[in-house]
Amino acid sequence: QDALDSNLMLETEEEGKSRELLEEPLNNGQATATTDLAEPATPGNGADTDSERELNRNDSEIPEDLPVDSNWEDVYDSAIPQVSSTHSSEQGDTDFLALSRKARTLHDYLLWQLNLTPFSSEDYAIATAIIDGISEDGYLTTTVDEIIHSLNDEEIGSEEVEAVLHRLQQFDPPGVAARDPRECLLIQLEQLNDQDAPYRLTALKLVRDHFELLAGQDLNQIKRKLKVNDEQLRETNALIRSLNPRPGTLVSETKPDYVTPDVFVSKREGVWRVDLNPDATPKLRVNPEYSKLIRRADNSDDNQYLKNHLQEARWFIKSLTSRNETLLRVASKIVEFQRGYFEHGEEAMRPLVLRDIAEALEMHESTISRVTTQKYMHTPRGTLEFKYFFSSHVSTAGGGECSATAIRALIKKLIAAEKPNKPLSDNKIAGILAEQGIEVARRTVAKYREAMAIPPSNERKRLV
Repeated sequence: QDALDSNLMLETEEEGKSRELLEEPLNNGQATATTDLAEPATPGNGADTDSERELNRNDSEIPEDLPVDSNWEDVYDSAIPQVSSTHSSEQGDTDFLALSRKARTLHDYLLWQLNLTPFSSEDYAIATAIIDGISEDGYLTTTVDEIIHSLNDEEIGSEEVEAVLHRLQQFDPPGVAARDPRECLLIQLEQLNDQDAPYRLTALKLVRDHFELLAGQDLNQIKRKLKVNDEQLRETNALIRSLNPRPGTLVSETKPDYVTPDVFVSKREGVWRVDLNPDATPKLRVNPEYSKLIRRADNSDDNQYLKNHLQEARWFIKSLTSRNETLLRVASKIVEFQRGYFEHGEEAMRPLVLRDIAEALEMHESTISRVTTQKYMHTPRGTLEFKYFFSSHVSTAGGGECSATAIRALIKKLIAAEKPNKPLSDNKIAGILAEQGIEVARRTVAKYREAMAIPPSNERKRLV
């Protein structure tokens, strides 16, 4: 874009085609325009202009009275285009107001409910200060003392703030304005009724009095404390798991940031092929009108200025072409190396580093690093960054190599297939991988598990 703005010789193909289409009717209509101008119509001779004739025609067509059961739009075409949301798909119109609508935030949603709720002026100020301290997850991140200090009113105490906070905790979404996960779950449980949630009282007691046991999933201790059997504990746990520990996410709406892939990968006739995305590649050309103005033998400043811009434009277009060729070569080589991934998934991912691609393409490693940074590939398995296909290698017992991505996929698969009441420990997972010929330490398994946001075995334990 900077090059387009600074170089008059550069233009996009779309701009060039639009300019040529506009010039064609102008060139074709020069003779007609000259003839019309040679014999202008004068009102004094009894001849009306086109606009006057149009006005007279419209005046003669307007009836004195409109039908009482009709609208103006039913008889005459409105000069203002109407945007209809119900018929937009049929008429091809676009609801521009809906497209430009700002995303609703949790803060705006709470303020909207606050304005609909009767509060005194003092309580309204307290409620506003509390809402300002609520995070996007729905939790109150400021303390009562900090809220009192921000209000700068000596007559407001902690009791008043607690009372207003209790009212705000009844707002939607359930669990909002809680100060910790325990309070968030309690608020949601208290808003349920016993008919829809038969184990609500048991869940309330578990969260209120034995939250540490619940977090650690100490099932034997929980059954002893609550005096329940396996079936009752299973239903109680299911009720608690149905609650939302991050209520703010139910309201916060953010505009999606879509990734535009640089290349497309598809399998055609049994062969994996890579194609550049035409929408992601700028289509530039040299402006032919300006290039014609250059005179070879002229050494004036203006002519030299045009020559320099023409040379820069050609160099820039050549650089873009070279970039696209390099991008396509790197993407094709990655697909060639990781064909097993495209065929079978993450477990077949091969270890790959930048040096491997650089040596295969006879390029410098820094060039491969620049090409693969923030570049995306649209594949049958999703839109993935080029860097995703690069991972370190781990030696196997047979003398081969296994990629870290494949090991993570194996760990995830083992955990997904484990028994809920007897989850696999990191040491046990390391032993299973060793049986498959993959020698990894327990600390490595823990590191990969934490990178995938999978909790440890004691927190994964639950009843069937």
